[in-house]
Amino acid sequence: MKLPFFFSFILFTAWLAFTISRSRRKAANQKNNFWERELAANSTRRQPLDDLNYITIPFDTLPIHLMEKDETIADCLRTLQSLADSPIVNFTGISNTDLKLQYGAPNIDILSRYDQSYTTMVCTLQKWAERLHEEGEEQAARQILEFAVSTDTDISGTYRLLASIYTASGEQAKIQELIEKAQGLRSGSKKIIVRTLQEFGQ
Repeated sequence: MKLPFFFSFILFTAWLAFTISRSRRKAANQKNNFWERELAANSTRRQPLDDLNYITIPFDTLPIHLMEKDETIADCLRTLQSLADSPIVNFTGISNTDLKLQYGAPNIDILSRYDQSYTTMVCTLQKWAERLHEEGEEQAARQILEFAVSTDTDISGTYRLLASIYTASGEQAKIQELIEKAQGLRSGSKKIIVRTLQEFGQ
């Protein structure tokens, strides 16, 4: 009875050792590949930034005069106005290594600023829309949220609030459009956003 157990233990130990060794080799290869790409990225010369998908805040179509004296909204508007002359680009889901490989290492600082401006913008849009929604201004909140979604924001609250507005107005087809939009996001939050929207669609 002990002999089969002994051989089973030997086989299990051999399998475990093989699995651990394979995992270590895989991790080592991934690490080597990362540093090879990072070295290549750091050696990439500055490239033109003309093909970037620059985002412009459409002040002429957003409800900037609605409740503009409200403290929260006034603060949001000041923030957005401060971004008006700043290049805004969404790089969510794109690593710095990939950015350097495509646009050159010397551009990484400026690209990071573009991306930070984007983050500030979508966070501010969410705050603005939430405040309007609290006051019952659903159509205005909807305008803001739809613009944010058009820029591929990955703020789950934006999709959740917009889906609730669509649900309240009986526009279930719009929720399916949101799901399709979310499925195309580069963000790691994509699955959570899609799952949340699917719950609205049920």
